Amino acid sequence: MNIPSNLKYTKDHEWVSIDGEIATVGITDFAQKELGDIVYVEVETLDQTLEKDEVFGTVEAVKTVSDLFLPMSGEIIEFNDELERNPDSVNSDPYGAGWMVKVKVSDTAQWDDLLDSEAYITLIGA
Repeated sequence: MNIPSNLKYTKDHEWVSIDGEIATVGITDFAQKELGDIVYVEVETLDQTLEKDEVFGTVEAVKTVSDLFLPMSGEIIEFNDELERNPDSVNSDPYGAGWMVKVKVSDTAQWDDLLDSEAYITLIGA
């Protein structure tokens, strides 16, 4: 199981990296394995400002659809449109090419409320 120590995580299995006030968000390796083959990623919240834990999109696998929850409040400023052509990159590279959105964070202090890699490992029982 790949759980990078430089990222933060949510109980809903999203990961976050932050550079200044821009956060990059995707789903974890654990989540993509649980979902199976990803066939579609939908984000209709581009250019919208959302609160922490609000749904920012959905990820569709062969047998299920799951909501995506925003780990930090802010404006969705970019969607990884490569996922429209290659949604399976979420499976093959969840922390790289499979990232989903970039967020201009409105409260960077929320970073401290997220799970570190050790807490996430405990959560998933890995």
